Amino acid sequence: MIVIDPADIEWTAIRAQGAGGQNVNKVSSAVHLRFDIHTSSLPDEVKRRLLLLRDARVTADGVVVVKAQRYRSQEKNRDDAVARLQDLVDAAAIVPRARKPTKPTRGSQRRRVDSKVKRGQIKTTRGRVTD
Repeated sequence: MIVIDPADIEWTAIRAQGAGGQNVNKVSSAVHLRFDIHTSSLPDEVKRRLLLLRDARVTADGVVVVKAQRYRSQEKNRDDAVARLQDLVDAAAIVPRARKPTKPTRGSQRRRVDSKVKRGQIKTTRGRVTD
């Protein structure tokens, strides 16, 4: 598990969306977390895999943006955002296993050719009938 340096994280408090009555309109309880991958203290391999992720939270500039508004308190939302960022970094830290190319077995090749020959014979019997 890779530890994220809190100095690499930029916080912005925003008002949460959705239902919640007056509290939603008055209090900035939601949190925007911004984490710049390029300037972070992560290992280079993890940075590279994070940038290659097809995730909507990673911008084209290489900044991870996490919006947390699940809870009513800003502190809980901040913890939630950090946990979600940590999950993303942990997923990028796992080295994917290299795929070993496989060949079809001789039996599967034979079955394929036999089915093609059989299908061809069916098609040849569809011709015009002559006396």
